[in-house]
Amino acid sequence: MKITFQFAGVVAGLKAVTHGRGDSVGCVPLAVTFSDTVHNGKSYIWNFGDGTTLSTTNTSVDHSYTAVGNYQVMEVAIDSNSCNVADTAYRTIEVRDNPAFLDFRYDKSGPCDQFNYIFTNLSTHAPRAPNFTDTSFTWTFGDGSPAVTSGLVQQPSHSYASPGPYNVTLTLIDTNYCNYPTDTVKLLYVAQNVKAQFTTPAFGCAPYTAVFSNTSVAGQKFYWNFGDGSGIDSVEISPSHLYPNVGTYTVTLTAVDSATCNISDTYTLTLNVQGKPTAGFTYTPLPPAPPNTPTVFTDASSPSPLVKYEWFFGDGFSEVKTTQDTVVHQYNKTDTFRACLVVTNQSGCTDTVCHDVPALINPLLDVPNAFTPGRFGQNAIVKVVGFGIIRMDWRIYNRWGQLVFQSNDPYFGWDGTFKGQLQPMDVYGYTLEAEYSDGTRAVKKGDITLIR
Repeated sequence: MKITFQFAGVVAGLKAVTHGRGDSVGCVPLAVTFSDTVHNGKSYIWNFGDGTTLSTTNTSVDHSYTAVGNYQVMEVAIDSNSCNVADTAYRTIEVRDNPAFLDFRYDKSGPCDQFNYIFTNLSTHAPRAPNFTDTSFTWTFGDGSPAVTSGLVQQPSHSYASPGPYNVTLTLIDTNYCNYPTDTVKLLYVAQNVKAQFTTPAFGCAPYTAVFSNTSVAGQKFYWNFGDGSGIDSVEISPSHLYPNVGTYTVTLTAVDSATCNISDTYTLTLNVQGKPTAGFTYTPLPPAPPNTPTVFTDASSPSPLVKYEWFFGDGFSEVKTTQDTVVHQYNKTDTFRACLVVTNQSGCTDTVCHDVPALINPLLDVPNAFTPGRFGQNAIVKVVGFGIIRMDWRIYNRWGQLVFQSNDPYFGWDGTFKGQLQPMDVYGYTLEAEYSDGTRAVKKGDITLIR
């Protein structure tokens, strides 16, 4: 058995964090995180000074104070293998009830086409708190200029060099208040004229919740009319609104800013809320039909046209169209497939329809005996032609027995090249092994003439 002794001794180091910062002062109710900064104790005893104690092996603990007062907190770090066994650290926590409540306003001064503003401090404090001094606050105006220190009654002025949005911050720096340091921020739009504007998608699908993004230049107050008969029904900056019914709505935003020359401005936008479309399709041939016949799907959705047609054939294949075209699909085995069409209109509204589509497939395959690579048309590439093929191994050799092409996909054919080089006009041999969807197999060998 090995025993480790701490000849340097165990050491306690007590740190307190309130309001997310290392501090021992705060407002009631006050949540404090205490931690040991040395971390060489095996266990810890915490006495929070309010009659509460805690024994733990954790180096960090949380505690809340619900009454005003000064509390002496004691931490005992313990290690029975150390030469001193235990060490103690103390910290006093001050829980007060004297917060300050920050607020301010800003007013434009001078001609309306100039960017001069006066700022008024409207802050108050709790009855038990002292009065503010001439150095209780700092102002920052959001344009990179130096901060200005002031009290409650001073009204600092500031001139902006150019239009734009600026975050004006009033910060409490007076340690006589339990919520020091704290701040409040207001967005100041500096502009010669207020310009109302907003963005939102022009189309929606009923029931549609429109989200309006206010992009106005300047503006202290905003009044929205959503065009559905509810009048001025929002004063939020960027509201949302539910349109339960289909219709065309004229949305109006009025922006008001007494610090600009034109005072107010109005912007309108037309919103189209549409109902969902009705998906539909037909297909041919209907049974009984000759085997190996491709299925032709014809859209019958309304209203027409729509912006997207998504065809799902039920066999793992799909196709997307943006026009109302017929779609041709060749099934690969005898079965009944659940084919579906999903249609989308301009507003993003969708509808889906599905039908059971039968297919009759007689397995067979063949390979053309000649092709003309490098020319246009279906003879430019030689492919396996067949129905019901689920697996295959097709190999093509030149007259010296060298493998020049291999494919396991009926849709992937040979273009007459090998390693990027055109092959000469000649007769090439092939072997083909295939498995059909009904479980049967086929083997075929033959020749292909490459013609240039």
